Amino acid sequence: MTNGYVWYIIMTETKHNKWKNEVSYMYAEFDDSLVTGNKEIDEQHKEWIGKINKLIQCVEEGGGKIEAIKMLEYLADYTEYHFNAEEKLQEESSYPGIEEHKQKHADFRKAVEELHEMLEEEEGPSEAFVQAVNQNVIDWLYKHIKTFDCSVATYINMRLHPELV
Repeated sequence: MTNGYVWYIIMTETKHNKWKNEVSYMYAEFDDSLVTGNKEIDEQHKEWIGKINKLIQCVEEGGGKIEAIKMLEYLADYTEYHFNAEEKLQEESSYPGIEEHKQKHADFRKAVEELHEMLEEEEGPSEAFVQAVNQNVIDWLYKHIKTFDCSVATYINMRLHPELV
C-alpha cells in the first residue's frame, strides 16, 4: 500500500506457461493523509471510500452490468449526500472558496455520469471501466480531500479558534 492505495494485480497463466497481468484493481483506503480534522466529513469520507471499494469489488468478482450499474448508482447517491453536507458546511462558515469547490464537485458528478454511460454502452464492466474508476474516482478523491477538503477544514478551524492562529 502506498498513499492510501491498495493494489491487487491479477496474474493469469498463458498457454505458453508465461504469466501476464490481466487487470489491476486499486482499492482505496482511508489513512492519516486524508484526515481533514472535521469529524463529520472524515466519517463521510470513510463511508464514501467503502462505497467506492464495493464498486471495485463488484467488478473484481465478476459482477455483471446490472450489478455494476446498481453499485455505481449507490455511489452516486452517497456522493450527493456527501457533497450537500460539505457545501452546507461551507455556506454556514462563509468559506470564500465555495464556488470553486462546488465546481470540483460538479466535475466529479460528470465523471460518475460518464462512468454510468460507459457501463450502459458496454456489455459489462471492462478493463477500461476499471481504469476509469481508478483515475476518475479514486485519484480524484485523494487529490480533492488532500487539497480542497483540508483547506475547508483549516478555514473552519481558524474561524472557530482564532486564538490558535
